[in-house]
Amino acid sequence: MRVGLIAGDPAHPVLAATAALLVERGHEVVAVPPVEPVDGGGRRAAGDGEYAGGDGGCAGGDGGLADVYLLKARTPRALALAGALERRGAPVVNSAAATELCQDRVRMADLARAAGLPFAATVDAGRLGELADPAYPFVVKSRRSRRHDLVARVDGPGRLRELAEQWPEEPVVTQPFVPGTGWDQKLWVIDGRVFAARRRSELASASGRSGPAEDWEPPADRAALALRVGEVFGLDVYGVDLLDGAAEPVIVDVNAFPGVRGRPGAPEALAELALRVAAERGRALVAGGW
Repeated sequence: MRVGLIAGDPAHPVLAATAALLVERGHEVVAVPPVEPVDGGGRRAAGDGEYAGGDGGCAGGDGGLADVYLLKARTPRALALAGALERRGAPVVNSAAATELCQDRVRMADLARAAGLPFAATVDAGRLGELADPAYPFVVKSRRSRRHDLVARVDGPGRLRELAEQWPEEPVVTQPFVPGTGWDQKLWVIDGRVFAARRRSELASASGRSGPAEDWEPPADRAALALRVGEVFGLDVYGVDLLDGAAEPVIVDVNAFPGVRGRPGAPEALAELALRVAAERGRALVAGGW
């Protein structure tokens, strides 16, 4: 089978380990640059057609479709590419629509709360530079989830002014600050298999960065909650961030296709997922007379 990796960094540890497993089993793995579709004349296009990048941008020198694509990149160009591949009949994990939904923290929170999930109250606050009369302390986050986005605790007007000077035009959401242990419960799911760790929260760190992960076995109710998130959001590979403390469980973020670094068994689970989805597509094509 042929597996395409839509990733800005195909050498990411979990992708590299997954690719090695697939190659060892005799499958082909090809990196697909996360760029927008182009038409036959090399122009950017929103519709179908060939793709920019090496090897025609598809997973193989013949320009044909892969049996399955793993969508690790979450940039607008990567989402456009994934959507175009889906329109051509290729299965993409996670889907472009599910991945895009998890980039918008307002839509994410609305969907989660409508489904009865214990998601933190999340308010669309407009641009950070225009935020006025908030109730301190609170947590402010970029509305669009992405690498190096804004996530900060704001304890008073001074801190708010500091952040507003750095991010004046940034669209943000706010969430009430909920006291906890200073740690986050991190749960990652790959095709129904739950991996977990506890990690020092970036909100409790002087550097503003999360600390190293520590092994943690989640209680059954936490694992069940993580699996429910996948059902609600239509995700096969995802992460769920929970507060660690008396107020738990409180979901504060959902991430499509996170890194899942250092979790034994994660590459194996991802490889099995790719092969399962590809096999299901093959059976569907045969059933349809292709």
